[in-house]
Amino acid sequence: MPFRHLPRRALGFFPTPIVELSRLSEYLGGPKILMKRDDQTGLALGGNKTRKLEFLIAEALRQNCDCVITAGAAQSNHCRQTAAAAAMVGLECHLVLGGTPPEQINGNLLLDELLGAQIHWTGADRKGEQLGAIASQLHAQGKRPYLIPYGGSNALGAVGFVAAMAELQQQLLDMEQSVDAIVFASSSGGTQAGLTVGQSLLAMDVELVGIRIDKDDKEQLSYNEQLAELATSTAQILQRSNCHFQPSDFRVETAYLGAGYGIVGELERSAINLVSQTEGILLDPVYTGRAMGGLLDLLQTRHFHPQQTVLFWHTGGLPALFEPALSLKRE
Repeated sequence: MPFRHLPRRALGFFPTPIVELSRLSEYLGGPKILMKRDDQTGLALGGNKTRKLEFLIAEALRQNCDCVITAGAAQSNHCRQTAAAAAMVGLECHLVLGGTPPEQINGNLLLDELLGAQIHWTGADRKGEQLGAIASQLHAQGKRPYLIPYGGSNALGAVGFVAAMAELQQQLLDMEQSVDAIVFASSSGGTQAGLTVGQSLLAMDVELVGIRIDKDDKEQLSYNEQLAELATSTAQILQRSNCHFQPSDFRVETAYLGAGYGIVGELERSAINLVSQTEGILLDPVYTGRAMGGLLDLLQTRHFHPQQTVLFWHTGGLPALFEPALSLKRE
């Protein structure tokens, strides 16, 4: 595979299982639904960011860094997994989190502290706007920080999902199974960009459908333009300089944003309750709950034919279920 020349540090349990959601499919009247269980990656309660971190942490070690620094929201799954990965390999971890210190510590934030992460609160900035400034402070203290972007979503991190597509392709071959579409949460972009590069390099005939979790920031590039740039950069570090991606190469569903990032509505509540009560599988209120809610709506509006097979990529995030601010209770 094209990523084998890159350093990689094993952090999780791979391949993650693929399971059939037969009771959910029966309830919906089709189609066949499979789930890729990246909530089972094993790193501090699992999640898909472990895939990106295997390449990012390996690069930090290659550069002889003594700490890593990354950013996210207060309940960031990426930050929790980064803290766990840093603890595994003996690196200090600095997390740049949006918001202010809460009175009670729950969910991912509780795990961040248990894992020994040093937390820097940055108010309204939750997407790494202050990463560079805090990295400079660490440099001034004599540290050698390795900067991991928001969501781990740079070209090197996205390679983790090129590898994930190779993993999925082999599993489907072993199962003598094919899928028509893969549906997943799309937020910082690395997952969708990596899957798209993997799909292209492996010549997989499957539709990739990203369910947008967060509204676009007021930036020069649209989200699809950002995905195209990231995917092209990912292909380049995989020595595929002739691969160029366009915004039109990405299907991103934006109809399920509700009231915004991390605000739980009826879409997420219904999806989480339905999947837990039909399959005994838990989804989180921010990412997989919203993405599954989007998938259920697409199924009900017949965007997929009942005879098709759809794979839902469970990206993890379960600790957020225990954060009262993300309560699933109806008002």
